[in-house]
Parts: sequence; structure tokens; C-alpha cells
Amino acid sequence: MSEDRGYDDLGPVMLDIAGPQLSPAEGELLRHPLVGGVILFSRNYRSPQQLSELTAAIRALRRPELLIAVDHEGGRVQRFQQGFSRIPAMRRLGEAWDRDRALACAAARDIAYVLASELLACGVDFSFTPVLDVDFGASGVIGDRAFHSDPVAIAELSAALIAGLREAGMASVGKHFPGHGYVRADSHLAVPVDARGYAEIEAADLLPYRALINRGLSAVMPAHVIYPKVDAHPAGFSSRWLREILREQLKFDGMIFSDDLSMEGASVAGGAVERGRAALAAGCDMVLLCNAPEAAPGLLAGLVGTLDRRRAEAMRGERFAHGLEALQRNPRFVLAKAGLDRFAATLA
Repeated sequence: MSEDRGYDDLGPVMLDIAGPQLSPAEGELLRHPLVGGVILFSRNYRSPQQLSELTAAIRALRRPELLIAVDHEGGRVQRFQQGFSRIPAMRRLGEAWDRDRALACAAARDIAYVLASELLACGVDFSFTPVLDVDFGASGVIGDRAFHSDPVAIAELSAALIAGLREAGMASVGKHFPGHGYVRADSHLAVPVDARGYAEIEAADLLPYRALINRGLSAVMPAHVIYPKVDAHPAGFSSRWLREILREQLKFDGMIFSDDLSMEGASVAGGAVERGRAALAAGCDMVLLCNAPEAAPGLLAGLVGTLDRRRAEAMRGERFAHGLEALQRNPRFVLAKAGLDRFAATLA
């Protein structure tokens, strides 16, 4: 009984913090019943030991513990670098796919195992990865974060990556549903509009999601992109995209995370509270507010709700208890790291 009641206090908001240590004021904010998680950035990292201490401090705040996440995809989006293995941009795996599909998938699985096990060893539950956007050659903000221009290649490489994450004990988050690769505008800075019809989007962008939902995809993050021939609202604020298409048609039953509510692409929904309410009403389970500490108290005061227990627990990582040094004695990690190093050597 007490466990169930405690879980009712874990809420649908994920926030960030300012630096490498948790301040008393931040600790108090994160104890708010509407908070359910923390997303970390490069500013929160100094060393593996410091990161482990920070995540332990965050976990000590609440029972059940807050979820801890990071954008740690590889390439130009890898928040923790010194002391961590360098993860190549996913496009490098797509280029390898064009040479040898089996070897590319094996490399994707090894890379994912290393990525996940290093984060888990420092107390991070999951990374917002993989990027499932199709590379149409248009989006600079996506660019080499995308695996390939071929949705089939994206699906197969992502399936291998998800398998590696899962083998290490980490959930996956596919983004940016239904697809951010066709538009040139950066949703961090603008409100992108994708003028394609649903049939065209379904034939390309939705193919990886359709393939991966039955192959272990844990969660989805929708795009702050408007697809006006489908719905007038950005996908992250659209019940058409989230409830009708993702949940009902594609039969996805995992977590749905909003993209950062402070991005310009979310501005069409109003202020922070209106954005949070719109995302939750559309079907998001958890909303993210990043780099806007002044808006966090108001957002928490303006929302209601709790996390779905089953979906949230599926995002918890199976942590390696003894830090990065202990990983060097883990036979599977040694093999995966050797696979990553061999792949990296082909890129030199």
C-alpha cells in the first residue's frame, strides 16, 4: 500500500539543474510531487565520479526515485565526454550499412552496449536515443544524427542499437515522431512546417516506428513540427498524432515524452503552463522543461497528474553498481568496447 501511494507522488514533469552539484533550492524543487525526472546536460558533468555523486544525490531525494535522463546519442550530441567512450555519429553506421549490413548492425549493438553500460554505471537511467528521423538532406539540426536516408536501413540499425541498449539494461527513446528530417527549420529556433500529406509521411518516416514498436522500442518523443495536412497542431501537442496514430494505429504502449517545452517550436501553444497542459492533453506521459528555471515553479503550479507506473518503471535502468572502473572487468563490456574501437578505427 505505501509503495503505491508513494508512486502517486511521482509526477509528469522532467526538469534540469544548473551545475555539477545539486543545490538546496533545486533539491526542494525536485521534491515537488509533479516532478518525475531530471535531464542532465554537459554543464552537469565534470567526471564519472562527480556524475555518480550527482545522480546519487538526485536519487536520495525521493521514493520512488526520480528518473534520470540525458541526450547522449553520439557524434555532436554526447553530453559526457572526458572519461566516457566517444560514440560516433549515427550516420557513420548508415555509411557502414552501405558497405556491409551485418557488420554495421553488429557495430550498432556494440556501440549501444558501451553507451548504455557507461551511463548506467554512473546512475543515469536512459538516453534519449535513437534518432529515427529520415535523412532527406534538408535538416541541419538533424544532419548526421540520422542513420540514413533509407527508412529500412534506419529500422534495422535502430533495432540493433535498441537490442544493445536492452542487453545492457537500458530503455530506448525513438525521436522525433513522426519525423523531423524533411523540414529545414530548426524547432529549437523556429516553428517548422512539413507540408507533406499523411500517405507520404507514412511511407517513409513512420516505417521505422512501425518496425520497432514490436522490437523493443520503449518510448517515443514527438517533434515540435506542424504537419498541416494531418493536424494544425505540432505533433507533440496533437492528439491526432499521439492518440490516434501512435497509440491506436501503431499500437504503441510505452512512454511518450514531450520535446523541450522551452523550444521555439512549442511556442504556438502559449506559455509554459499552456504548453505543458497541451502536451499532456494530447497524450504525452511526461513533459520536459529545459533551460528555463524561471518557468519551472509556474509550470509545476499549473499542472496536475501522475506518471503511469508501468510505463515509468520500464524506463528505469538496471544500474551497474560499481562505476566505470568495474566495467573494465565485465567480459561483455570488454567485447563491446573492442567492437566500438574497431569501428572507430575504420573512421579515422
